[in-house]
Amino acid sequence: MTQLTTPPQSSTTEPKLGRKRDHSRDSDILDAALEVLAQVGYDGMTIDMVAARAKAGKATLYRRWASKELLVIDAVACMKQLDLDPANLPDTGTLRGDLVAMIKPKAVEDGGRKMMVMAGLMSMISRDPGLAEIAHATIMEPRAAANRMFLRRAIERGEIPADIDVEMLATVGPSMTAFRTIMLRKPVTPEFLVAIIDDVVLPAVGLGRHTP
Repeated sequence: MTQLTTPPQSSTTEPKLGRKRDHSRDSDILDAALEVLAQVGYDGMTIDMVAARAKAGKATLYRRWASKELLVIDAVACMKQLDLDPANLPDTGTLRGDLVAMIKPKAVEDGGRKMMVMAGLMSMISRDPGLAEIAHATIMEPRAAANRMFLRRAIERGEIPADIDVEMLATVGPSMTAFRTIMLRKPVTPEFLVAIIDDVVLPAVGLGRHTP
């Protein structure tokens, strides 16, 4: 009688799948990176600082971002932007009303934080033109885009002349805000933003300086 033999066990075992990366804390880490960046700037920022602020292990950050530069680029690119759907923007019937309606406490706070992030990025931006484009698209352009909509709306209803320089005027507010934050190191206040509207933008479009 032939004896049945059990085939020998293979000495090789199937490779174990690696642990899946947990991205559930990415938003907390990116927010922490922005906070540290705004406080100490890119050159003073370290992965250890971000990990401590996010209450995360340093290894967790390095598994997701191989360098501080990549972490910063991701954090800036993921910054919350304005909802530019015309249906969600103010429509008060006047240019001044629309511009002033955008000045809300949460929006002012968020805008000030973004300007501080921009200030923290300056040394890195000078070395990385690609980051400059990301910073412009996420920090400066959304507010300028909203201003363009308000200016074009005012032209359509005949409130201001059609030959004004929409592009230049749309960037006046964001540019003056950036100068105040980055160069003068002063906070952006609602009063400052209203002054830009009343003393600069309205006279520039021919509506004259607004007085209370």
